[in-house]
Amino acid sequence: MALMRSWLESANAPGCAFPLNNLPCGVFGRDGEAPRCGVAIGDQIVDMAAAESAGLVQLADAPLFGAPSWNAVMEAGPATWRAMRARLAELLGEGTAERAAVADYLVPQDGAQMYMPFRVAGFTDFYASRQHAFNVGTMFRGPENALPPNWLHIPIGYNGRSSSVMVSGGEVRRPWGQVKGPDDEAPRFAPSARFDIELELGAVVGQASSGPVTVAEADAMIFGYVLLNDWSARDIQAWEYQPLGPFQGKATATTIGSWIVMKDALEPFRVATPEREKPLLSYLAEPGPMLYDIALDVALTPKDGAETVISRTNYRTMYYSAAQQLAHHTTAGCRMDVGDLLGTGTISGAEAGSFGSLLEMSWGGKQPVSLSDGGVRSFVEDGDTLDLRGRCIGDGYEIGFGECRARVLPALTDPYAR
Repeated sequence: MALMRSWLESANAPGCAFPLNNLPCGVFGRDGEAPRCGVAIGDQIVDMAAAESAGLVQLADAPLFGAPSWNAVMEAGPATWRAMRARLAELLGEGTAERAAVADYLVPQDGAQMYMPFRVAGFTDFYASRQHAFNVGTMFRGPENALPPNWLHIPIGYNGRSSSVMVSGGEVRRPWGQVKGPDDEAPRFAPSARFDIELELGAVVGQASSGPVTVAEADAMIFGYVLLNDWSARDIQAWEYQPLGPFQGKATATTIGSWIVMKDALEPFRVATPEREKPLLSYLAEPGPMLYDIALDVALTPKDGAETVISRTNYRTMYYSAAQQLAHHTTAGCRMDVGDLLGTGTISGAEAGSFGSLLEMSWGGKQPVSLSDGGVRSFVEDGDTLDLRGRCIGDGYEIGFGECRARVLPALTDPYAR
């Protein structure tokens, strides 16, 4: 597919993250206005609530876009999603007769306040990158026992806290927690000294389920994808995780991007999962390519310092797809709801420089990462800003995911001071 040209010239510019091919979904407001649904195009936002009120976009008998979330649109189903994209292509495409009408409902992105794009019903994080699992397992168990026996058979995950999910642009405070002391029997309560990031994508579930679904059905349920940073306190996690897995080490915050890139925008970039090292059970069989060719970067900017890109990788390296993860999630009868968020797990490539966490980049703190201003990092320090970026590179256009950014604040002096 080539660039779909728009009468809005900023949407046709080289390197534009939001051409007509993309049309990602967000929630925005300006100058104290109530948050409402918007779609990004070039350097503008289509005010979908206002366009709907004016009769330019009519997709249902009742209003869909006035609420400060995309949940109502998601619940309306895939036919409505496709109809919305088709109508916006008519309104914003080059040569449209409705240019003057839609221009009244464009709002500059510059100066717009972005909000959570959807109400998160539940959050599940997976562990689906073979390289990440191998790297972490090697650090703790050696390369011969790096992968647990179930890893090549099952998408491993845990249920997190939906209340911890926050939109890009916020601040994350370094957590306190129990960490291992000089011996395994005597922990201490202290701020995390090994605070970390995880480069992930989040699949946004747009349709509910009431029982087990196939991988194909799961894929049809996904509305779109967001950048996702699952902040991790490695020292808290290392002490607590046996035998039930992550808990407080992963409960501080999960930052997601401001824009949901709809699945239909990613169709030209589908790629297959890798050849299976062991056969998967039949319910995990994929009907076709289920991953996407999405280039991903992590940038770290110290307080009063210069930005350094510390990782470059690609979503296509994952072992399990989001559709497989969602299908597996339903096998025991778990109902999936509109607004459920599934994290892919850390996305790591095969080479140094393509790892998705500082735990891997610094190899557990033994090989600190060099920054462009002369500093080094083993883990995240106070004042650091972390940016995740993603894009698909097409024929003369890109599909961008916008920003996923947060700054780390120091731990409270005494979290129990009253």
